[in-house]
Amino acid sequence: MQTQCNECTYYQYDESESTYFCTVSLDEDEMAHLHLDSRFICPYFQSNNEYQIAKKQ
Repeated sequence: MQTQCNECTYYQYDESESTYFCTVSLDEDEMAHLHLDSRFICPYFQSNNEYQIAKKQ
């Protein structure tokens, strides 16, 4: 997958489930593309890079 979920702001850890998940509400088509198409680029991907955010300020 071109966009790494673990580098995304919306990829959150749920302590009660002890797992990570995407907090963006994806519809059925987007979810299918995400799991089946290795070239799918998530339209909601937002970098979790704090240095990149600070550089814009």
